[in-house]
Amino acid sequence: MAYGALDEVGIMITIKEINDKRIWNAFVTNAAPPTFLHAWEWGEFQECLNAPSLRLGAWEGDRLLAVALMIKIRAKRGSFLFCPHGPIFLEGDSTLSIDDSNADSPLILKALTEHLIAIAKAEQFHFIRFAPILADTPAHRDIYAKLGFKPAPIHMHPELAWVLDLGPSEDDLLKAMRKTTRYSIRKAESDGVTVSIGSSDKDLEAFWAVYKTTVKRQHFTPFSLAYFKNELERFGANHAASIFIGSVNGEPVSAAFIIFDERSGYYHHGASSQAYPKIPASHLVLWSAIREAKRRGCHSFNFWGISPEDQPRHPWAGLSLFKKGFGGRAEAYVHAQDYIVSPMYWMNWIIERARKYFRGL
Repeated sequence: MAYGALDEVGIMITIKEINDKRIWNAFVTNAAPPTFLHAWEWGEFQECLNAPSLRLGAWEGDRLLAVALMIKIRAKRGSFLFCPHGPIFLEGDSTLSIDDSNADSPLILKALTEHLIAIAKAEQFHFIRFAPILADTPAHRDIYAKLGFKPAPIHMHPELAWVLDLGPSEDDLLKAMRKTTRYSIRKAESDGVTVSIGSSDKDLEAFWAVYKTTVKRQHFTPFSLAYFKNELERFGANHAASIFIGSVNGEPVSAAFIIFDERSGYYHHGASSQAYPKIPASHLVLWSAIREAKRRGCHSFNFWGISPEDQPRHPWAGLSLFKKGFGGRAEAYVHAQDYIVSPMYWMNWIIERARKYFRGL
């Protein structure tokens, strides 16, 4: 289905599905900043969770300008179309990019939104939610506001990430770390911590054992074993997922579930036990993951979400301190944006606001 044109330049945008994995991943690979939440495999993973995916492309003739992975979520609180870390626009396009300040509202995003509104009405979804991987600036927020979006009551994925540039040598990366982090890595080595890397069922079982102790200690709502298994199968098939296990005397005490793409490594899940509280195994596990990302030729390592500096009581405060010790920088993204399609949206809004409050976020 085609939508309106930008009169000044006479451009017509066509929105249609993309069913070719090679075309999709080739485009996503060149996105900036990089994200695995728009990979073809993430859509396959969501389908394992009974959330069908819709892969849309915005075309000008035979030129692909943007993609949007849309997850169809049907929940008791409300049904919606969700775009994780997207839409993704052609990098460096000065005419049609999301940063085009000369247009009242970028043509691609407008056409995509109109297309999704039609789908939402036809399939009875209550709203559309984008979680953009765009720098959090007034200009970017204003783009969504002009199209009728409103800030979502809760985030879906971390909107403040910690990212490490892997350009420097390993020695220089170590030197740039917090002194206590560097000391903890060396202490873990001297204490005999061993780190294994794999993606087998046995590796997943070891991760799951450590993960369960973390859930029991920190009292958060856990993912299921099936959730991890499906994620590992989808990404592990292309060697894009690895489980790092830190062991003491043969006993797994720390674990990290890492996703890799061509440009970055992502610390997606982590777990640790208190079996040996004086041995900093987690520091060596994460350093091993960083080294593996560098060995693979990745440009960066994404530690995933951190807490804001001005929220010392945030549930992620302790974990954030741990992540920041490895060096890096913060990246803030535009808050999730909702486009309301049905008045039923407000039931979801109330429930999500309550969840945010009770989680202390």
